[in-house]
Amino acid sequence: MNIVLTGSLGNIGRPLTTTLVNNGHTVTVISSHPERKQEIEHIGAKAAIGKLQEVDFLTTTFQGADIVYLMETMEAVGDMFDKSIDFIRDITQIGLNYKEAIMRSGVKKVIHLSSIGAHTNKGTGIIRFHYEVETILRQLPPDIAVKFIRPVSFYINLYTFIPTIKTAAAIISNYGGDVKEPWVSPKDIAAAIAEEIDLPFNGTTVRYVASDEVSPNEIARTLGEAIGQPDLEWRVISSQQLLDNWLRIGFNEQVAKGFVELQESQATGLLYKDYNLHKPVLGNVKLKDFAKDFADAYRMQ
Repeated sequence: MNIVLTGSLGNIGRPLTTTLVNNGHTVTVISSHPERKQEIEHIGAKAAIGKLQEVDFLTTTFQGADIVYLMETMEAVGDMFDKSIDFIRDITQIGLNYKEAIMRSGVKKVIHLSSIGAHTNKGTGIIRFHYEVETILRQLPPDIAVKFIRPVSFYINLYTFIPTIKTAAAIISNYGGDVKEPWVSPKDIAAAIAEEIDLPFNGTTVRYVASDEVSPNEIARTLGEAIGQPDLEWRVISSQQLLDNWLRIGFNEQVAKGFVELQESQATGLLYKDYNLHKPVLGNVKLKDFAKDFADAYRMQ
């Protein structure tokens, strides 16, 4: 099949592109970075260099595709320290661009990388844009089939805690404890998407993807053992303290407030309300597997 992928060669795009090429598909990878062209072609895919903000570029690239895989990230619209950006507005616009390009190009099968929390536009903070984009894509005509992939929290987000582990010997957040929550590896997300590409498309469907379910305290113990700090703790501070810390280092206010609210939704369970009703079979990459990569990253910083 002829498949077009957005997302360049990121944490999901690289293994997904490799798998699809190895499975015999013709793959085009969209990237906004010209320097990625050679790397994309080296894997065996075609490179389409352009921006998600350009509807004509998307339309031309989508034409002739059997399936398009869509994703949007905060990095696609700017730096999280840029105080002038409205991330939710700008990413929602990318969703509108996708919708128009799909309709103009004649694509009939879509896979969209959404997120846990996309079931609601209330209380999930900065990731509300996933709800907004899902809402837009659900307005496509009924002859266009859409599969929404909703991964849970990425293990790789835990890398952001490395500086505070080094300076304060702790993971610091506004929630914690012993309640298990789901986490996922990009490798398992890529595997799920590759699987969905070969499965039938019927109407609009939702699939959650998770690799393991562990508590914050379990994460601290597992990562601590991996880096040689078995007493590493997951320390809880107030939401106001966390917000003040992030604003102090220069985060965009929408981003800082949005991440604080997102983590509050993890604490209350709001984020997991729909996930708990539609739990998936867990993937292959467990926290202990990721801990090895975390330890390597920790030693390199």
